[in-house]
Parts: sequence; C-alpha cells; structure tokens
Amino acid sequence: MNAVVVAVSLMLALSLARVNVVIALTISALVAGLLGGLDLHQTIAAFNTGLGGGAQIALSYALLGAFAVALSHSGLTTLLSNKLIRSVGKEPNDSNTRMVRWGLLIALLAMAISSQNLLPIHIAFIPILVPPLLHLMSKLKLDRRMVACVLTFGLVTTYMILPVGFGGIFLNDILLANLKTNGLAATAGQIPPAMMLPALGMLLGMLTAVFISYRKPREYNEQEILRAEPEEKINKRNIVIALLAIVATLSVQLYTDSMIFGALVGFMVFSFSGALKHVADQDIFNQGVRMMANIGFIMIAAAGFAAVIKATGEVGTLVSAIGGMLGDNKALAAFLMLAVGLLITLGIGSSFSTIPIIATIYVPLALSFGFSVPATIALVGTAAALGDAGSPASDSTLGPTAGLNADGQHDHMRDSVIPTFIHYNIPLLVFGWIAAMVL
Repeated sequence: MNAVVVAVSLMLALSLARVNVVIALTISALVAGLLGGLDLHQTIAAFNTGLGGGAQIALSYALLGAFAVALSHSGLTTLLSNKLIRSVGKEPNDSNTRMVRWGLLIALLAMAISSQNLLPIHIAFIPILVPPLLHLMSKLKLDRRMVACVLTFGLVTTYMILPVGFGGIFLNDILLANLKTNGLAATAGQIPPAMMLPALGMLLGMLTAVFISYRKPREYNEQEILRAEPEEKINKRNIVIALLAIVATLSVQLYTDSMIFGALVGFMVFSFSGALKHVADQDIFNQGVRMMANIGFIMIAAAGFAAVIKATGEVGTLVSAIGGMLGDNKALAAFLMLAVGLLITLGIGSSFSTIPIIATIYVPLALSFGFSVPATIALVGTAAALGDAGSPASDSTLGPTAGLNADGQHDHMRDSVIPTFIHYNIPLLVFGWIAAMVL
C-alpha cells in the first residue's frame, strides 16, 4: 500500500463525502507521513514546513477578495451588469440572448487565456471579474459548471502549448530543463508540437462540456446573488475611481510580479479616494477576506500536504514498483506513467511542482522502453498536466470557484472539481497515451 496512493485516495474520498477540503488535506497528510515511514513528529514538522509555501497565495486571495468587494460597491459592476442584462431577451432561444451567452463565454475564455500568456496575472482576474457577472449568468440561466470548465480550459491548456508567459515557465524553465537534466536530448522547438495532441484532448473536453453536458438552462436564486453582489447607485466619479483602481492594480502586479501588492494598491485607491465613504473600509475588507478565506486555507493545507508527500520519498517507490512489473509492455508503461502523474498532481495540486518529482524517474524509464524524444516529452508533460484540472487543491479549480461561489451557490467539489476532472483528465489521459504511442 503505497503512501501516495492511499493519501490521495483518502483526500479525494473525504472531499467527495463533503468533509472540508482543508480537513481532508490535513488528515491525508498525516496518513501519508505515517504510512511513508515518518513518525508523528517528523510528519507534523514536514507539514508545518510546507505551510509557508501556501501563505503567499492565501494572502493574495484575501486581498483580491477585499478589492473585488470594494469594486462591487463602486457601482462599476452594477453598470456593467445592467447594460448586459438589458440586451438579454425574454426567451432562452432569443437571438439576443444567444448572442450575449456566446459573447460572455468567449470573453471569459479569452481572459483566461490572456491571464496565462499575454498578461500573466494568472487567476487574479476571476474573483474581480466573475462575481459581478453572476446577475447576467442567472438571467441567461447559464450553468456555472460550464463556466468553470471554460475558465479551467483557458487556465491550463495554453500553458501546455504556448511558450510565453506561464507557458514559457512550464515548457522551457521547468519541463525542458528537467528533461535535459535527466538525460533527454530535447530542444525547445520540439516541446509545443509534442504537447499538441494532449491539448486537443483538452479542447474536446471543453466542447463536450459546452455543447453536451451543461447546455441545459440552470436556475439560481437571485436573492442570494443580490445579497453577495448588491446593486449600487451609479456615480460617475466612483466609476472613474474604479477604473483607475483596476489600472493601478494591474500595473503594480505586472511591475512587482505580486498579486498581493497589486490588490493592496487597488484597495488603497478606493480607500483614499472616498469612493467607499458610504461603506466602512473595515467591513469591506472583512467581507473580502471572508469570501476568499476557504480558498486561501485550502492552498496553505495543500502546500503542507505536498511537503509531507515529498518527505516520504514514496513517489519514487511507486514509480519504481510500476517499472518493475511492466516487463516490455510499452503501451501499458505509457498508460501507467500517465496514471501515476494524475495521482501525484491531484494530491499536490500543481503541474509545475509535479515535473521535478517525476522527471527524474520517468525520463530513464521512457528511454529504457524505447520511447522517442517527442513521445517522452508528451509523457512527462501530460503526466504533470493531468490532475491540474480536477484537483481540489489546484489553482485551476480554486480560481473558478472563487468567482462563481461568491453567492454560495457553486460547490467547489461538485461544481468545479468533478466537472473539470471528467471533461479534462479523461480525454487528456487518452490523448496523452496516443501521443506517446504515435510520436
């Protein structure tokens, strides 16, 4: 019973049983350490050491939440929402309604893609942009599971194939560097083509979610939305201040490479301008932190969980055990390497962190089975990306939940994690295996 398999399976089972993800991660980390040969004190020490890795993103979420709430009180989000709602027809199949629906989905997809490759702000835009649009989504009767799938596609797929922004970090700084370190004669030009087939699997998953799985209308409670996103009076001065705050937030984040300071500057613009004098600053800050607290704590606990998994050394044991029982079955070797990658990333929650763990073992194993350089690239890259969509602790699911659950009507596990797991990990596993066999 490998500690990684048991711990990740336990974490997923507890999360699906509606145990809070933070508690599920903490209990699973304890089980992983004890099964992996660490004593109780060593397990807790490893967990505590890892907690610091999630503190930065947790504080980022808290401040972004405060900025998002401040933005909602400025009147800008009410103005945007009202203009779009007025263009929606009374019938679901009305031409205007269909046009707004597709326009909204395309805009969210474009923003998610841009946040990875064009303006590398990652998930920072979601808690700011999405909550004000919940009114519109409700009028459109848009299933938020579809929106979660669209956002996750944009957050994950483009870093797999486009070597700019976060894609440059994933493909060149992490994937290529680790492949070379472990003896694979790969070049930067070989990586995007090798990852193209797995990316097509992601595209198939998104199209399935949009046109088949979640195309039916879904009703949401309007009163809950209004409680979370109240309609503010439109004040031109406050609208100008809100726009300045957005520009200041984006500029500072890009300049400092810090979501924390970007959100802080944006919030301070609101505070010092007097745009929020009808609402207490402290109340707004507390609302924002409350809205994002669960997401932040999940990120902190996930960092502790990952630290315990690494400390046990059980990942190497798991892969070695699989390598020993494969014989010369190349097809089975490819499938199991991808499956183990899925398991590891589901637990750690980050494809970026998975590559250094698996590349050391996967590259020699792939070469021993006679996989080509492009096939090995596809194996390692896909094995890492598997699970990024569909992990309870991944930015790619936590980000959409942060925006879509602003009114408490979007469950993290059932509305973000499970839909993205089904629509992305299954086709990614299939297309990654095909890439490994044909390249």
